[in-house]
Amino acid sequence: MRHIILGTAGHVDHGKTALVKALTGIDTDRLKEEKERGISIELGFAKMAPSPELEIGIVDVPGHERFVRTMLAGVGGIDLALLVIAADEGVMPQTREHLDICQLLKIKKGVVALTKVDLVDEEWLMMVKAEVEDFLKGTFLEGAPIIPCSSLSGYGLADLTSAIANLASSVAEKPISGIFRLPIDRAFSIKGFGTVVTGTMLSGSIRVGEEVQVYPRIDRLISRVRRLQVHNRSVEEAYAGQRTAVNLPNIELAQVRRGDVLSLPGRLRSSLLLDARFLHLASSPRPLKARTRIRFHAGTSEILGRIIPLESEEIPPGQETFIQIRLEAPIALLPGDRFVIRSYSPAVTIGGGEILDAHPQRHRPRHQKTLEALRLRLQGDPWQRLEEILRGSGPRPFSASALSLASGMDKETVLRHLEDLVREGKAVALAEREELYVHGEIYRRIGEQILEQLSRFHQEEPLKDGMMQEDLRNRLSLSPEISVFQKVLGYLKERGEVVVEKGKTRLAGHRPQLGPEEERIKDELERIYREAGFQPSPLAEVLAQVSRDARRANDLVQLLLEEGTLVRIKGDLLYHRESYEKARGALLDLLRGKGGSVSVPEFKDRLGITRKWAIPLLEHFDEIKLTRRVGDERVLYGS
Repeated sequence: MRHIILGTAGHVDHGKTALVKALTGIDTDRLKEEKERGISIELGFAKMAPSPELEIGIVDVPGHERFVRTMLAGVGGIDLALLVIAADEGVMPQTREHLDICQLLKIKKGVVALTKVDLVDEEWLMMVKAEVEDFLKGTFLEGAPIIPCSSLSGYGLADLTSAIANLASSVAEKPISGIFRLPIDRAFSIKGFGTVVTGTMLSGSIRVGEEVQVYPRIDRLISRVRRLQVHNRSVEEAYAGQRTAVNLPNIELAQVRRGDVLSLPGRLRSSLLLDARFLHLASSPRPLKARTRIRFHAGTSEILGRIIPLESEEIPPGQETFIQIRLEAPIALLPGDRFVIRSYSPAVTIGGGEILDAHPQRHRPRHQKTLEALRLRLQGDPWQRLEEILRGSGPRPFSASALSLASGMDKETVLRHLEDLVREGKAVALAEREELYVHGEIYRRIGEQILEQLSRFHQEEPLKDGMMQEDLRNRLSLSPEISVFQKVLGYLKERGEVVVEKGKTRLAGHRPQLGPEEERIKDELERIYREAGFQPSPLAEVLAQVSRDARRANDLVQLLLEEGTLVRIKGDLLYHRESYEKARGALLDLLRGKGGSVSVPEFKDRLGITRKWAIPLLEHFDEIKLTRRVGDERVLYGS
């Protein structure tokens, strides 16, 4: 069965609710106040099934100018518009505004109902019909069926039903494969069941028992679907294009409201900034200046914000341009979502458009790179848009799921385009299992910066054999995340351009370069430690003996440690390798010759030293797991 959503539009008191009741038998005015005043205040819902293969959900919206914000909350997910115009009044102000809204939301098809024909004669009806045809020129409803009808007598209702069914059969269904999203237009509580939210599902599907999350809440408000209903019929699974009610048992009614979005956990991100393509309606009374306060409508939400023109200082009526929208409260949208903007005061519709980036950075106006990137997002092929998102993320890797969120494409489509980008060198896969990607140009620039920084380091520190990896990463101006840095480093290592040893990185051809003075100091250090035997002096005293330049002498000590000529026992206590091996051998001889254990006195007597040197040596051998302490004695580790 095909599921299509039809939304009404039109001026107050032109008979939208009466027409829906005549078509479906359902009175969408639920509130006592609506029945008393004879006008719709809230959204109403009904359904019709013109054939066994087609089910049409109807969203009936208020027509009064005071309730346009409510009207906007209902039309975000509709496929067809039913523009209702009373034959006795013709085109009125809300007729125009509602049509503008439908145009801005890119509703592509619809039908016009000329209601209350029983109140006018044939000549008047023909005149109004001609007026409506002229009014619709240049809009998506130009050439659409215009059906005279009466909700009271039933005249024309069969023709209207047939026209709606014919149009509905040609409407493309919403993508079931996309991210599950249900903008909430109503929330209420049922005794024994808890909170229920309703809305028109924009994409994807949802099953009973699945976890869902309410966005754009800062805290993770998560529930598990207890029950699902589609047009008051319980179902196990609901799909895009259906009017759906979702029972969320562990969420309080006060925690959700119209304007929230229901989706799967972790699949959406909220934002206060949006980049968009915006059309300023030609009917708008004045240019829009930078930072003009506006009312932003998307999905079922209304949020105050400000417009930042990105191509000029102000936006004259009739112009289409790039803008950044800075909101006063967060929203969770995807690229490709449509929106409507109304002026702050008086609240009238002045434009709308399409979201290009739902999580941008703040932009400077008239910044060419920003504008080029937005043009590519607007006009580029899907793989070009993905490439631009990767490029814009810099050294921060993107998962395929995050790219799906940023681009508005489903994950399967994203992965297909990523294969092409990787093949062309425009993207690099960091880890197949995690599906992490970075732009190829960024990847190569990180490699170039690593080689540049290593070359500079070797010039500044010729005595050192390499640079600690974290220091190297911190020196890179691109500041890549660790996963990207390690991937690039591995690539350079495979190419033989760098060597990675003991946590340090150096250029492949680099060796410590010693001048005559450095050679002298190095030889002197080695001599002093060799002659010291088992009783070396503290490092500071040794450094003072060999050079006035303590820093240079210390670098040479590090070099001797890295070469293995010296061994660090503890802190500043260093031994020459020869003395160290003799001490180790003496300890092993004692252990073998005395039944497997040795005391501190025995060890110090064997080496001819005091406890001052014996204790650090024994503790060192414990640390490297040559021995272990048992009481006051040492035994071989593992015995």
